[in-house]
Amino acid sequence: MSVPGPVLPSEVDLTTSLAGVSLPNPVLTASGCAAAGRELDQFFDVADLGAVVTKSIMLDPRSGRPTPRMAETPSGMLNSIGLQGPGIDGFLASDLPWLLRRRARPVVSIAGSTLGEYAELARRLGNTPGVTAVEVNISCPNLENRGLVFACDRHQAARVISAVRRDTPRGVPVLAKLSPDVTNIVDIAESVVDAGADGLVMINTLLGISIDPETMRPVLGGVTGGLSGPAIRPVAVRCVWQVHQAMPDVPIVGVGGIRTGADALEFMLAGASAVQVGTVIFNDPSAPTRVLEELRVELAARSFKAAREAVGFAHRGDVPR
Repeated sequence: MSVPGPVLPSEVDLTTSLAGVSLPNPVLTASGCAAAGRELDQFFDVADLGAVVTKSIMLDPRSGRPTPRMAETPSGMLNSIGLQGPGIDGFLASDLPWLLRRRARPVVSIAGSTLGEYAELARRLGNTPGVTAVEVNISCPNLENRGLVFACDRHQAARVISAVRRDTPRGVPVLAKLSPDVTNIVDIAESVVDAGADGLVMINTLLGISIDPETMRPVLGGVTGGLSGPAIRPVAVRCVWQVHQAMPDVPIVGVGGIRTGADALEFMLAGASAVQVGTVIFNDPSAPTRVLEELRVELAARSFKAAREAVGFAHRGDVPR
């Protein structure tokens, strides 16, 4: 393996670098699964994680989609929340100061329905100290282009990232969160990196629908929803693998169905420098720190002395079979 001889879990260096920002470990929360982290703070210290990724913040407050908003599926969950949230003013007044008081590292997810909204969010965050990184959720309908999702068009995705990068200080990484609902995710990844993205987050949820056989109508009030959970993990790992293979120097955050340290390791072996834990939080709120400790054990069991040694390891030609 990478390092001969046994390695104790306590000896594993978990520090990682994400687009030039040093993090104490590679485990983050996933956007939308714990708001701004307050809900999780009763279960563990949010500062123990590499970073806390906030629910996607929009320019104005939103009440979200009609109920029902969630539906259980085999090995996963559909959600149709509709980006409910306090808007940027409420976030900057309450949530961000709380995260900073807790000494957490905030990665702020932003979303918009127009190019101007993304640019304004970037400007507002760029003038606010304490933001570790900006995660750009481009899986939103573009109201200026017939409602087509930004993330599904390489040119529109690039325009959003260019606008955000222009108005975000250079010391704050811009991470583009990509949708798997595309023909060629490498093509989208290349377009947003060329536009200024410092790193990539893969993947967002897959679009799905569930129909109740009793009512013979869609279960969700918003009809369609985002599929998350273990069911999507092989798709997410495939996306990370393909993009890392094509762009090995671009930092990647892997997300999609991670429940255990072994799941996290799989993403890292495929090419992710960090991972996000999301849906499992709904039934195990302490999952992020549990996954972190399990990942430490998994790395030690394979004689990795540092987490960074595992990144992209499965692409090496000398990996034992």
